[in-house]
Amino acid sequence: MPIRPEHRWLYPIDWPEISRIVRFERASGRCEHCGRPHGRHVAQLKDAKGVWWDADGRSWRDGRGRVLRRPPAFVALDAICITRRPVYLATAHLNHDPSFSGPRWRNLAALCPRCHMIHDAPEHRRRRWWNAFRRRALGDLFTGRYG
Repeated sequence: MPIRPEHRWLYPIDWPEISRIVRFERASGRCEHCGRPHGRHVAQLKDAKGVWWDADGRSWRDGRGRVLRRPPAFVALDAICITRRPVYLATAHLNHDPSFSGPRWRNLAALCPRCHMIHDAPEHRRRRWWNAFRRRALGDLFTGRYG
């Protein structure tokens, strides 16, 4: 995901190189949470949360990347969906602070879009609450309404 212009100053000047190292050298082109490969379309089961087919390992995996204990014996074609876009890894800050990457980039992880959204969900909820709170406060300040 591109960096917003107003947040660009938070990142180090060599961020593209750091991101490449984390995604492709440290993580070997796979999501560090679930193992989905970078740049490939992935087959997923429609009704199961996060269950996907690992073509390299020739096995079904759950949302955390573990091989299913009881893989489905038969899967109908209408129960499978292929991702519309290839999976593209992004470098995520595990503590949501882009100004701190940690020693040897321990605060960074290569995540697929699904894992990135799951990881960022609490932070997104917090920011949504904060923005609504701020808008209400500004409305109270300039309109004189309270409540």
